[in-house]
This record gives sequence, C-alpha cells and structure tokens, in this order.
Amino acid sequence: MLNDMTSEQIAVRLSKDLLAKLDALVRSGLYESRAAAVRAGVEAIAQIERRREVDRLISEGYKRTPPTHGEDAAALESLREAIAEEPW
Repeated sequence: MLNDMTSEQIAVRLSKDLLAKLDALVRSGLYESRAAAVRAGVEAIAQIERRREVDRLISEGYKRTPPTHGEDAAALESLREAIAEEPW
C-alpha cells in the first residue's frame, strides 16, 4: 500500500522467468499485486544499501580510531555471554 507521498509510475521489463516468479508471489498471496511485490523488492534493496553504507561508515570510524585492548576484550566477553544465552 502506498503512503501519502506522491508516487510516479515506471515501466519495467522483466524476463519471462522473472515475471513467472513475480506472478507466483502474487498468486501465493504474499503480495496483493505485481506492483506491491516490485515495491517490496525496491524497498528491500534500499534497506540493504542503507545497511551497507552504515557498515562502511562504522568500518571507516574504526580505521580512524581503532578500539583499545580493553574495548576489544569487553566486546569479546559480551559476545561470549550472548552465545551462552542462546538456547542451542
């Protein structure tokens, strides 16, 4: 469902195979229409790219200011505790 923002219609060419997959998603009820499925795909790609950008910025920050030995040790201990709490 579109929000209150103005929208613009676009034309997209898909291979027969990809179109069949898109139609299967709609038939299965996961999406109400082809357009809804395509919007969801674009939103997912945008979210992935936002996460990549955040990861890149974090990495650059650690390169400029590397963690101290104490920070590394605390991070590892926190990770160990989180793993120990998992109900494997």
